[in-house]
Amino acid sequence: MPRAVIVGIAGTSLAAEEVALFRRHRPAGAILFRRNVESPSQVAALCAALREELGEAAPILVDQEGGRVARLRPPHWPEFPAAALFEDAPSMAAEANATLLGLECAVLGLDVVCAPVLDLRLPGAHGVIGDRAFSADPAEVARLGAAWVRGLQQAGCIPVVKHIPGHGRAEVDSHEALPRVAADRATLAADFAPFQALSAPDGGTGLWAMTAHILYEALDPALPATLSPGLIRDVIRGEIGFQGVLVSDDLAMGAVAGLSNDLAGATMAAGCDLALHCTGVLAETAALLAACPALTEASAARMAAARAAMMGARRTIAPELLAEIRDRLLATRPAFA
Repeated sequence: MPRAVIVGIAGTSLAAEEVALFRRHRPAGAILFRRNVESPSQVAALCAALREELGEAAPILVDQEGGRVARLRPPHWPEFPAAALFEDAPSMAAEANATLLGLECAVLGLDVVCAPVLDLRLPGAHGVIGDRAFSADPAEVARLGAAWVRGLQQAGCIPVVKHIPGHGRAEVDSHEALPRVAADRATLAADFAPFQALSAPDGGTGLWAMTAHILYEALDPALPATLSPGLIRDVIRGEIGFQGVLVSDDLAMGAVAGLSNDLAGATMAAGCDLALHCTGVLAETAALLAACPALTEASAARMAAARAAMMGARRTIAPELLAEIRDRLLATRPAFA
């Protein structure tokens, strides 16, 4: 079994040192960022090289939400609207947009898209979420999130909903420091609701979900969600009911700095299936891979189930028609103009 971690790489092609490292300690998959992207042919070649080393079924992730968070950008790729612009739009607009976005990823070999954001867009919160979120209304977030999931799966991509159990109340950026949310459990039910809705049909077995590096005082006063066995067991797997692939947010973020000498091990012990480490710095990646446990059979089965769900949902699609549908449905909305 590979190590239970998704790693970043340094540049636009695999370095010999990275190949040697991956042959010693094979990660479960990789994630690409702007530093890894130059052109469609280059990204496709990089994805092919990664799969030659990691295996044909190895997931290759990308943060491609649209709006501010997009690794594939003009001039080689179209610009996609931010999630907030779909609030109150027909579900078909969101589904068509997500399908178009997913097609741009899938043709390159990027088969796991870190979207949609199911966090609430709440007043007074830090802007790190902002227009990445669909709405402040949990029902609206769930409606549009479900459409986004359908669209990505139809395009041949596995969706990663984020940031479970909800990032919308954070008042600091978890990239920089650990947010502490003081809301009581009853209030947090609104944050859970979109994740519950998308988990309800089958436990979310067709999905991945990314944890929030947030300390929720009412759920675990000592540890953030990513590292909290009780929160993952009782809230994410229990109350929310999510049984799909659970991947941590980036372990190089400031929110979890200093919380453990073995963040990957602590993440696995808490109940995540996969750790995520994004820097692409060879020494950091090597240290993490050496310490990270192997992927468990249960986690491998969850990953296989998500891939099977995506394969079952794939469709033959006319992109021009989808673009026309999306733009027509959004054109009447002042926010889109």
